[in-house]
Amino acid sequence: MIKATMFEAKTQLAELIKRAQRGEKIILTAGRKRTPVAEIIALKPVMERVFDLFPDPGFDIPTDFDELPDAEQKAWRGEGE
Repeated sequence: MIKATMFEAKTQLAELIKRAQRGEKIILTAGRKRTPVAEIIALKPVMERVFDLFPDPGFDIPTDFDELPDAEQKAWRGEGE
């Protein structure tokens, strides 16, 4: 949770809005006692960007995909047949 005075909110409004969009709670305070008076919340939080090339590949990967049969494992280790 972030607390900001009215002065801070006026000078840093764009940054506070960005932080609210990321899901942070922004409380605005007033007066010398910094009494909470308002809250900035995002109407629709910004979704995190996904940097995967294919978020959904469109096919299923078998659970045993990376398991090699014993004969192939021996061949990779250089053991004779």
